[in-house]
Amino acid sequence: MKSDESGSVLVVDDDNDVLYTARLVLRGLFAKVDTLDRPDLIPNYLKTCKYDVILLDMNYTRGSTSGKEGLDWLEKILRIDPNACILTTTAYGDINLAVQAMKIGAVDFITKPWNREQLVTSVSNVIHLNQVESGVNKPKRNKVGSGISVNLKYPEVKSRSPIMAQIKEIIKTVAPTDASVLILGENGTGKELAAWALHSESLRSQNSFVHVDLGSIPETLFEAELFGHTRGAFTDAREERAGRFEIASGGTLFLDEIGNLSLPLQAKILTAIQNREVVRIGSNHPVPVNVRLISATNMALYEMADSFEFRQDLLYRINTVEILLPPLRERREDISILADYYLELFSGQYGKQGIKLREDTLQKLKEYHWPGNIRELAHAIERAVILCKSATLLPDDFILRTRSTTAKMTVEPAIRVEDYEKKAISNAMSKHNGNLSKAAEEIGVARSTLYRKIAHFGLENS
Repeated sequence: MKSDESGSVLVVDDDNDVLYTARLVLRGLFAKVDTLDRPDLIPNYLKTCKYDVILLDMNYTRGSTSGKEGLDWLEKILRIDPNACILTTTAYGDINLAVQAMKIGAVDFITKPWNREQLVTSVSNVIHLNQVESGVNKPKRNKVGSGISVNLKYPEVKSRSPIMAQIKEIIKTVAPTDASVLILGENGTGKELAAWALHSESLRSQNSFVHVDLGSIPETLFEAELFGHTRGAFTDAREERAGRFEIASGGTLFLDEIGNLSLPLQAKILTAIQNREVVRIGSNHPVPVNVRLISATNMALYEMADSFEFRQDLLYRINTVEILLPPLRERREDISILADYYLELFSGQYGKQGIKLREDTLQKLKEYHWPGNIRELAHAIERAVILCKSATLLPDDFILRTRSTTAKMTVEPAIRVEDYEKKAISNAMSKHNGNLSKAAEEIGVARSTLYRKIAHFGLENS
């Protein structure tokens, strides 16, 4: 992800380690990153800066887990700036709290402990949404909702393999039509990119591309997010709000992870698709919608339909045209072009331009089986770029899993934030010959925080 020079972020959390990590992860990607360990300072900061995103913790008193403090501060921020975009951070067991926050006006929530990719993606989604909707005569901004993005920009499909050439030809042929498309494939094969390609080459390309991650929306929020609600429809519904179907009307609606829907939610989606209209919660008046529908899943929908886990009538509605994306192990000729793309991307992101892959390193990548597909390749290159000490990546810079471990873990884990922190601190200390003041200044943390991190990572004698 390239630096977003227009992005400004405020992180509010009473855990200094969380603030340190947020600065480390977000610094360099966005133009301004401020952190606060006291929420009572928020009003002063909002007087001097209009933040694109505010990342707000929900608890500040030691031992408190109710989230009441966070909800109170959420309301205060929205009174100061009704258009503020607030991401709340909650623990895995606090989804109900996240639902309350979104009903009040939060645009999204991130569950703790978050990883680097999750944090950057969530913040970037909100900033890009603001950029899309900041033009003249744009309608009033709708909240993003969990796992939802509007008009984000995607790279083109990178490939030189014959099988992908056929798929790109299918996309080119189908794109100008309004046919519903079902994209199948393993995790990490590029289903989202294929959906974007269908939209960008369609007659609807100048209108919205609305991506809805159905696997990320709590069931209690489903109808409000997809179909919208009226003012007063439920507690804290302070304003009328359009759902994703309405926002996508005239453009493309991409329903990602559709195989995760329960049968009752499948029925609601089917009704909206069949009738080409939605009814907001709290209203009896149908709203006509005109969307081009693209769906995607990594699940075996036909087997699920046979076992009555997925509605057959919905399956027939969403798969007028079906596209099956091959795993990376079946398109090995694409590994080189994809590696070059991600190497350039992450080299620029981390200020390490000019890094190259040695020939035997590229060969190692080509021989690996990539169970996590393109997503795993991207993570592997990002990790190598972060940890590398020279301008040439060697085979040993890539620690790839053997097939024996694949059965236990089929998806490549995101790079751990702690690995990133430890390496950044070590590099700063080496660069400044152990001068902790200069190392702390370069990383952007207080000297006391650096001391604590050095002890935590066992770097005292490095």
